Amino acid sequence: MKSLLKYTLFLFLALALGLATLVVFAPGVSVPWKQLTGGADTDPETVDQQLRVPQGFRVELFADEVPNARWLAVTRHGDVIVSQPKRGQVTLLQTDENRDGRTDGQRVLIDGLRRPHGLFLHENWLYVAESDGVGRVPFDHSDGRLAGSYQKIVEGLADEGNHWTKTIGMGPDGWVYLSSGSTCNVCEEEDPQRATIMRFRPDGSGLEVYATGLRNSVGFDWSPKNGGLYATDNGRDWLGDDFPPCELNRVEKDVFYGWPYANGNRVPDPDLGVNASAEIKQKIAASRPPVHDFPAHNAPLGITFLRSPAQPGPYRDAALVALHGSWNRTIKDGYKVVSLHWDEQGNIHQRDFLWGFLSADRTEVYGRPVAIAEDTSGNIYISDDYAGAIYRVSTGQGSPGGNIADTKPRMQAPNKPVVIDSGAAQRGEELYQRHQCAQCHTAQVPLRNLMKKYNLQTLAQYFDTPTPPMPNYGFSDTQKRALAHYLMSLEAEGDSSVN
Repeated sequence: MKSLLKYTLFLFLALALGLATLVVFAPGVSVPWKQLTGGADTDPETVDQQLRVPQGFRVELFADEVPNARWLAVTRHGDVIVSQPKRGQVTLLQTDENRDGRTDGQRVLIDGLRRPHGLFLHENWLYVAESDGVGRVPFDHSDGRLAGSYQKIVEGLADEGNHWTKTIGMGPDGWVYLSSGSTCNVCEEEDPQRATIMRFRPDGSGLEVYATGLRNSVGFDWSPKNGGLYATDNGRDWLGDDFPPCELNRVEKDVFYGWPYANGNRVPDPDLGVNASAEIKQKIAASRPPVHDFPAHNAPLGITFLRSPAQPGPYRDAALVALHGSWNRTIKDGYKVVSLHWDEQGNIHQRDFLWGFLSADRTEVYGRPVAIAEDTSGNIYISDDYAGAIYRVSTGQGSPGGNIADTKPRMQAPNKPVVIDSGAAQRGEELYQRHQCAQCHTAQVPLRNLMKKYNLQTLAQYFDTPTPPMPNYGFSDTQKRALAHYLMSLEAEGDSSVN
């Protein structure tokens, strides 16, 4: 409790100084800061040298240069569809017809969306969950093209605050399920649709809350073995390195899963559960505990049950879960994909499935897995929003030692020179100082290699949906352009605040 009070005082002082959410990290917190500046460099050599899979599998880089790659769906033809919330678009990666291990090309299917995240294919429809609603569009599986216009079928979903992503999936009961995370770390929500899983009919009608008390259930899927709906859930922050656990819940209708009053196995929350009313204590006692715990701050996101008969015996009906990795932990943890296996007694056993995204000393991050999709042949696709990459895991020659390949450097074309507008850069400097950006970026979040990750246009666009903890200041197009010119000018001059 003392640490929580200390953090609350720290946040209050930061707000009083006008730093807002730029400085919300307690001393010692270990954050993968490269995500703020465009992510890691990933190429086939990095994959071959860093990533590991179990015996009997192999991993390869299916696609790179897919910035902010989040959710995935595989068409009947074998193309892979990926959402990119920060770009407001959904992209199609063509199937590997020439058998070289890589996508044969990519093209944007839909753009101009409001932070699209979850998606799935059902019959001849592509469903997309934007942060404020759900839409669908007729889709032709044979050539991977849209066969009609995109139409919103669910509107008015709230997307302010934290955890704005929406995930959707078609249930075996014919309903479309929709998750909506909390607005906050821990609070009593005013909107009954936040921190829930909802459902609605395929045409968008009949929207209802299905289950509550789920802080941020980004991923969910149905077990082919028992038909149960299983959802990951991210535990709250600022209660130490090892508590509370992140969760896997078996989700059922009208059941309450604890948040914000309890964490883990009905442990009362120090803010809202310890000295709570008799009514809240009764609610905690009646809440449903998780069926499996993940380590604290591992941030489980996508979960997919493997259904293809091509999978090795021990992996048929197992679930793969993407652990996005910790951001507020003293020593980084997570950053891998794990497999969950149910024994005859219903106990769940966890194993590593794809790892190597975190260095041995747990200081360097190479990737952050998000979502998992399986095609009919048993190929497993995994998205990485940190490296902007899609990996493919398939059965074949692989070993716990990884895949060893030619390590010669990958050739890269030279970057086009950046032409800085000195007047715009000066106006950008005024913005940078006005919002006291250096308080965070000089000491804690150095802005390195911007010219490798962005051009002036894409850096300006970044300010529309910045990665937390950077707030969205609602800059105008002129202000975004000015700030981009200023940051690029600092890097061009070798200023220590960005290098």
